[in-house]
Amino acid sequence: MLFLCYPKCTTCKKAQKWLDDHGVTYEFRNIKEENPTSDELSEWLRRSGLPLKRFFNTSGLQYKALNLKDRLPNMSEDEQLTLLAADGMLVKRPLLISESFVLVGFREKEYEERLVFNRE
Repeated sequence: MLFLCYPKCTTCKKAQKWLDDHGVTYEFRNIKEENPTSDELSEWLRRSGLPLKRFFNTSGLQYKALNLKDRLPNMSEDEQLTLLAADGMLVKRPLLISESFVLVGFREKEYEERLVFNRE
């Protein structure tokens, strides 16, 4: 599994602690230093079944500074993926990527359902 997060983010810290406490093995990737590519994001989007907007860090400073709330509805999916790939801080975090699922953000119940009850 691949775990993408920003080490200074408190939500990421909670998710990482949860993974560690439950003995989940993962590869760590700092989303700020190593942005996801648009190809990766496109694949994760497809696998997640979520709307693309869920991949945006809507509470982040960059999201607000770029006025993306108003701009996103007028952008194509490719434009949005390119934008996300350009700055890891625009991406909702943490991301937990496995072969069978993609989790965006950290909700303990969702982690439990995917990782404790359905061990890969």
